[in-house]
Amino acid sequence: EIMNLFMSPDEKLYDKKITDFFDDEVLNSNFWMYWRTMFAFENWHSALEMKRYLQRYIHHIGGLPDFTALRFTRYNQYESMILPMVKYLEGFGVQFHYDTKVTNIAFDCAGGKKQATRIDILHNGQEESIDLTENDLVFITNGGCVENSTLGSQNTPAEFKPELKEGGGWDLWRKIAAQDPSFGHPDKFCYDPELSNWMSATITTLDQRIVPYIKKICKRDPFSGKVVTGGIVTVTDSNWLLSWTLNRQQQFRDQPKDQLCVWVYGLFTDKPGDYIKKPMRDCTGKEICMEWLYHIGVPEDQIEDMATNSANTVPCMMPYIDAFFMPRAAGDRPDIVPEGAVNFAFLGQFAETARDTIFTTEYSIRTGMEAVYTLLNVDRGVPEVWGSVYDIRCLLDATVKLRDGRKITDMEMPLVGKLAMKEALKKIEGTEVEKLLKEYNVI
Repeated sequence: EIMNLFMSPDEKLYDKKITDFFDDEVLNSNFWMYWRTMFAFENWHSALEMKRYLQRYIHHIGGLPDFTALRFTRYNQYESMILPMVKYLEGFGVQFHYDTKVTNIAFDCAGGKKQATRIDILHNGQEESIDLTENDLVFITNGGCVENSTLGSQNTPAEFKPELKEGGGWDLWRKIAAQDPSFGHPDKFCYDPELSNWMSATITTLDQRIVPYIKKICKRDPFSGKVVTGGIVTVTDSNWLLSWTLNRQQQFRDQPKDQLCVWVYGLFTDKPGDYIKKPMRDCTGKEICMEWLYHIGVPEDQIEDMATNSANTVPCMMPYIDAFFMPRAAGDRPDIVPEGAVNFAFLGQFAETARDTIFTTEYSIRTGMEAVYTLLNVDRGVPEVWGSVYDIRCLLDATVKLRDGRKITDMEMPLVGKLAMKEALKKIEGTEVEKLLKEYNVI
């Protein structure tokens, strides 16, 4: 079933769900548990995107059990990536306008030429417009996976707010899409937040009582200044499908050195917990912490006290965080630079680029590079996506890893198959092909 999806052309996967290809044999496997909790896939998400992920990361299959393929920034991504970029751009005179909302962009799409002509904004509560010429460049982030996200606190839940309101990113894309078919179909992604939501929380330890339970699971010192969990720890029997991770501490530059910041998330926000018998979306930060403490082995008579006095937990509800995983077809996301566009481009997870996978930093950067290079005629190639799917060595290695290291020659097969394999191996004896197959433990 995995190979069938891997080999299927994109056209066969339009508007198909993962469950259209995988049955319980895959969905109940360790492979799917690793995969879905690392990438936040749900069973009903896009088979097309699942196939792209399989092909994009096939060379990392062997790293799934210990997450050796993952790389992390020194601090959180805002302080490590966004803030330095903002400071760099400000140093060149770039102006950032905060408290400003783009409510619409007007286009002239007559005669095969597409031009952005006006940006409507709401600035400090006042409606304003910016008229555009063909020589102005407009880069549009359409849609938004964090729209309607809400924060709770130690003693209040993060409110689930699924209703999309006028003036948000999805409303903007709807207004843009109504002006030309090439601008995509936003409602393919945001029509049902019950299919695209999950929750996360940050748990900050306030003393040393929780630390030994983390050490017991991770087998590492969380204060070592290194990535402690190596990736995500998943509680496989959690009703919320709870996962947690401890990146390099401190995660924030001003974080006290004797505190830990743990990131926790759950994919099933509507199911009652195993210890806290409430859906995750109805829980306060303290209650989410209690559920986590229960799963990492804290004695039940100490759980509430630790969650109250030894930690501060801030939950975050994200109704559209998985919107880009919803089943889609060609044209549902606009091309980065639509055909005929002269002064605008689309950026981010809801713009279409070849082969790369969404929900990654690289995808956002790639769309930006393509947009700038195309509109400004920059004579420089956008770096190619790692070509693992076209590299026979990666495919051989992944095949063996998917079989838990077992050689092809160990496969159970009828006598006729065994004889055929024996003959085939004789023919490649002493060749580069035999050498290659042995090097990657295929035979």
